[in-house]
Amino acid sequence: MLALILANASRRRARTALTAAGIAVGVAAVVALLALSSGLNRSAGQLIHLGRADVGLFQSGAADPTSSVLPLSLLPRLRAQPEVRAASPIQLVVSALRQDRSAITFGIEPGGFVARFLVYTRGNGIAPGQADVGDLLAQQLHLRIGQTIELGRRPFPVHAVFHAGVPFEDSGVIIPLRDAQRLAGRSRDEATTIAVRFAPGTSAHKGAAQLRRAFPGIMVIADAGEAVRAGANGQLIGKAVLLIVVLALIIGALAVANTMLAAVLERRRELVVLATIGWSPTQLAALVLGEAIAVSLIGSAIGVLLGVLAAALLPGALGLSSFVSPYLGPWVLGRGALIGVAIGIVGALYPVWRVTRIPSRAALALA
Repeated sequence: MLALILANASRRRARTALTAAGIAVGVAAVVALLALSSGLNRSAGQLIHLGRADVGLFQSGAADPTSSVLPLSLLPRLRAQPEVRAASPIQLVVSALRQDRSAITFGIEPGGFVARFLVYTRGNGIAPGQADVGDLLAQQLHLRIGQTIELGRRPFPVHAVFHAGVPFEDSGVIIPLRDAQRLAGRSRDEATTIAVRFAPGTSAHKGAAQLRRAFPGIMVIADAGEAVRAGANGQLIGKAVLLIVVLALIIGALAVANTMLAAVLERRRELVVLATIGWSPTQLAALVLGEAIAVSLIGSAIGVLLGVLAAALLPGALGLSSFVSPYLGPWVLGRGALIGVAIGIVGALYPVWRVTRIPSRAALALA
């Protein structure tokens, strides 16, 4: 039967190719969005744990963590909490670096714990009016100490090169908190987030629960999952993935159904002959289903390859390459392939039903 399935799939090459192409487009969109969504989840986890923080405090209702605004008047109360060992404000500025709009600029307190965990490979420390660049960014832009970069139309001499161990931080710029506040148009009393480290013996989730009780109007995030659920942009991407999956199933299934139904009608005589020599309705149905799955496998393979390519290009096209690294794990690729196969199965249901409903004698009369 396998040989017959392959022969029939290659008999109408143009029709098979067009059907496979339709499936491939849907699978590619699913794979690319899943990879981007997974990459955002991983980046969100890294953002929360900047400077080896246990939790991050953000504004409730912010579209995503980078758009949060918190008053720094919270710091005295926050630092007075018995479970808090240290708290350090961070100002995030996006698209400020003229040489690379995808790089994020981090404004931090020179004496805060976030600054103390930086490892300097060249130069040392944070100085007002000057910038420290991550080693990945320095390598990408060929930056050296003493060169000037432009942040928000303001020149900043490169003061040092650091390594933090977080890819999007090592691909970014660190400047003093006050300089970042000016770039972002914030006052001295505002920052994007406050990174918090707990006292020894206090777990992240226990400490987060205590902070939520003490600061009911503030969003306390302890892991990447919470960041994605709290951010409207992450929720929109999740909904977009679901929408693309549904559309891919509907459009792809209709294309497969049209192709397979046309094939059944064109090959009535062949199907009659097979029934005459002893093929059961179940075997005929398996033949049609096998051909549909064969077409969907071709489309899925092409779609996964296109999805991998799109996932690699999307962050750069959207200006997010320093913040989002697409994650193409086995489950992401597997889900794309499964959706492609599901398209073939769903699309074959009606043609399979038509085959099983034609009695052999009636089919012989029609032939």
